Amino acid sequence: MYTQHGLVILARGGYAARGLLYLIIGIFALLAAQDATKPKDSHKSLEALLSQPFGYFLIGLVVAGLLAFAAWRVLQATRDVDHHGKALKGLVIRAGLLAGGMVNGALAFFALGLLVSGIRSSGDSGGQTRDWLAHFLSWDHSNVLVYVIALVPFGVGVAHIIKGWKASFEQYFEADEDVMQYVRPVSRFGLIARGVVFLEISVLLAISGSAYQAMNPPGMKEALNALQNLPAGWLILIVMALGLIAFSVYSFSEAFWRRINMDLPGVAKA
Repeated sequence: MYTQHGLVILARGGYAARGLLYLIIGIFALLAAQDATKPKDSHKSLEALLSQPFGYFLIGLVVAGLLAFAAWRVLQATRDVDHHGKALKGLVIRAGLLAGGMVNGALAFFALGLLVSGIRSSGDSGGQTRDWLAHFLSWDHSNVLVYVIALVPFGVGVAHIIKGWKASFEQYFEADEDVMQYVRPVSRFGLIARGVVFLEISVLLAISGSAYQAMNPPGMKEALNALQNLPAGWLILIVMALGLIAFSVYSFSEAFWRRINMDLPGVAKA
């Protein structure tokens, strides 16, 4: 019973941490619509947060929560606690959950590095990434692999848009209709907005592959920058920033009302 209760707390804490992270990113992106120097991605947002009052405490919470969320994603993928099954569709979903766990784990260790070493040591990671990518792109036909990698955020983006459009996330919620009438539209907007960002990341990855040049792998910052450079880009950026904030609300809602399945061998039900 205690083990199951601990796993449920771990999962809910993870969703809350994801919500906090996207709330921070969304707020900074909203500010960036007026000031292009403001950060728009998770790494820079965490660095900016570190300089704020109680920044170390907040990042400590983010680290703990992201590690919990990464562990929960791995559990979802390996133990199939949401019963996606072993058919092709289920395996694809579980593979995406596992990849999400790895990404959130890596982001947690980045944030932990900020706490341990400060921003100065984290600033060197960009150069190491460029050196690694430059070496990688020096291989013959490596751009083909970049195209393959670009399919990952493309699939994630499409899945988010479908999930938001169909509101299929509701099957995992245990909340009254009085609550869902507010959670549903905000969550749909947030999921679709995050899906659009992932689709743009996929396009930017494909462009970097065709250009065959060493660069930092494009991420949320580059995607939001590209939107900002469009006609009326400041307005588009505001909409996307609000969408990311809406996604944070969706994550917080999961922390409160998501059904957490723990039908695991050897773990007693509460």
